[in-house]
Amino acid sequence: MVERQERPRVLLVTRNFPPLLGGMERLNWHMADALRAGCDLRVVAPAGAAAHVPRGVAVREVPLKPLRRFLLHAMRAARLEASRWRPHLVLAGSGLTAPAAWWAARVCGARTAAYVHGLDLTVSHPVYRAVWLAALRHMDRILANSSATAALAEGTGIQAQRISVIPPGAETPAPDSGARARFRLAHGISPQASLLLAVGRLTERKGIREFVTDVLPHVARRRPDVVFAVVGDVPANALRARAQSPASILQAASGVGLGSRIRLLGTIGEADLHDAYFAADLHVFPVRHMPNDVEGFGMVAVEAAAHGLSTVAYACGGVIDAVGAEMSGRLVTPGDEAGFVRAVVDLLERPLDPGQVRRFAQTFAWSRFDADLSRALGLLHCLAS
Repeated sequence: MVERQERPRVLLVTRNFPPLLGGMERLNWHMADALRAGCDLRVVAPAGAAAHVPRGVAVREVPLKPLRRFLLHAMRAARLEASRWRPHLVLAGSGLTAPAAWWAARVCGARTAAYVHGLDLTVSHPVYRAVWLAALRHMDRILANSSATAALAEGTGIQAQRISVIPPGAETPAPDSGARARFRLAHGISPQASLLLAVGRLTERKGIREFVTDVLPHVARRRPDVVFAVVGDVPANALRARAQSPASILQAASGVGLGSRIRLLGTIGEADLHDAYFAADLHVFPVRHMPNDVEGFGMVAVEAAAHGLSTVAYACGGVIDAVGAEMSGRLVTPGDEAGFVRAVVDLLERPLDPGQVRRFAQTFAWSRFDADLSRALGLLHCLAS
């Protein structure tokens, strides 16, 4: 009789998981989905996660708030799971949970890894740098979401040979011929309007208010029919983020005479977000260069491209990896507002081929993410190590 070969056991410790909504949460869900295909997976995650994990994944839930309570309970839960279940690998979903993953792995001699996003490498608090970055430096493998994040990891003292760059994936939806009219009708936007779209949390780094005051008026002079729609709200449960409130953005728009051109939509459902991407003429990503507050990747630019929608963005941080120059959009020198205006107007007047834009997005397919993740973590060799 042939013995059944044991599957690698992986323990994922994360604070970023549905029902929270955002790029990091979607990434961690897909990471769990990829791991469960070839491994036995257990997850330590915030309360509510069990209703959203991929089928067949066991979850130990811990309180989400406050942050100190989450960290304490996550460390205890991960340590307990490791001592009872003895995983071969303990994976931190971000730098925030790296100490919990490292401490849990010490119970059973498991290998360790962490997926880092950028901000989790730049926190300036001395305790964070002494404890969290030290844990990351002890990891067997660091997974970075972009080349910019990988460079930040090296800057903290992590050896380059232990770092793998694995960008998040994206799904390419089938074109929806009714989405454009449906979205515009729902939000009072003319079918003929030049619709600009921004998607993301309303933080200072995203630069929405500055775009409204410094770029949009110049675009409006060239394109009097322009409308600017913003999907997203102020951040909640973020490691560190300075917000731009919707009221402050509207006030800024009114101050330059463009209050009627703004649509602040807040957080919307997945189906409505697909409609927004299909309805827009151009995605804008005016992310700003801010010390110790980096844009690790720029997943929304890839999601826009998956819908055939081009992006104009400032070339900051990991955004450089997420926007293919002249393939999926334009990258503008940070702070060059006039250059941003020119790029927006040019792509409204001479848009890139949507098929070409989608092909760029397909280079970020989740299937590629899955393969890169398995290879970087050495899951095929877990049992032998």
